Amino acid sequence: MQAQQELYIGLMSGTSMDALDAVLVDFQGTQPKLLQHIDTPLGEPLRSELIALCKPGNNELHRLALADRQFAELSAELVLKLLQVAGYPASAIQAIGSHGQTVRHMPEAISPYTVQLGDPNTLAALTGIPVVADFRRKDIALGGQGAPLVPAFHDALFRQQAADADAIAILNLGGIANISVLQAQNNEVLGFDTGPANTLLDLWFQLQHSDAADTFDRNGDYAASGKVIDRLLEKLMQDPYIRQAPPKSTGREYFNQQWLEDYLEQLPHWHGADLQATLAEFTAQSVAHGLQQCQVDSIKKVYVAGGGAFNRDLMQRLRHNYPQANWHSVAELGVDPQHLEAMAFAWLARQYMLRQPGNLPTVTGASRATVLGGLYLP
Repeated sequence: MQAQQELYIGLMSGTSMDALDAVLVDFQGTQPKLLQHIDTPLGEPLRSELIALCKPGNNELHRLALADRQFAELSAELVLKLLQVAGYPASAIQAIGSHGQTVRHMPEAISPYTVQLGDPNTLAALTGIPVVADFRRKDIALGGQGAPLVPAFHDALFRQQAADADAIAILNLGGIANISVLQAQNNEVLGFDTGPANTLLDLWFQLQHSDAADTFDRNGDYAASGKVIDRLLEKLMQDPYIRQAPPKSTGREYFNQQWLEDYLEQLPHWHGADLQATLAEFTAQSVAHGLQQCQVDSIKKVYVAGGGAFNRDLMQRLRHNYPQANWHSVAELGVDPQHLEAMAFAWLARQYMLRQPGNLPTVTGASRATVLGGLYLP
């Protein structure tokens, strides 16, 4: 271990709820350096309980409290394993940035709110490391959406690439697709959730392949075998969220199985692979629509992160629907596509420790930039 290292850990579990990612990042120097990363499946029954908590149910306060503690315990186990693999003591880490697991995100409610599980008190106590958590609620308190938060990190990390071009976009294809647009001529950053990505793709694949070893459509092969249902696609693209102007954010509490079934009721007949193809095309078209909503004609490069970056069928559809840009993986910028989001929450923890803003009002709609999160000591 070098004395000048500035080490932070980032923890992220996204809308897909498939795994918890942990990264160890060194912020010493001009660019953050990913030193180590590991992940763990959420596993059962925790994953099913977290998904169930995304919608109203019986006795949910008790169930939520249990899941809050259990997710924190899983997070602590992963952090300790990360340190063991990387060869660092807990005392070497400045702080953990823990996003937690979102189970409700309601920025448009009468009294807007968002809920992330994973008790930071438990995480700090079990790891012996200060924890920065609860990143979203301050932005909502200031009138913002509380999401997406990663565009600020994208700006810090990729501003030079934007300076070398007219404008670039960073697309994260997690459970929900979100974009960040960085422009060379000014420092303004645009960004929002464009709509669903892996949330619906994984959901439908699992419903059709309950006995499969994979829980996702590897390479998009299943979608590629189907034919887009044009009548359904037209209806999906008219969904109120897709047509809504930014700033906007969404999640599993909106794009879920019930949402999909409501649309399927309007169709008399359909085949599984055709619906998978339609959902993939819906993701691609809603991303293209989102890029057009930014009204930045000079976007010539789009860099893709998240699990969807490895979906060949989806990437082909994106290129077809937005051909005016060249499509790349963020791996070409030296960043692992699977771990960019977790790195963002390590960065947000550092921003808190430095008392620097973590949100972008042009992205979230908040009334001002602010320090995000709260500190929980061991």
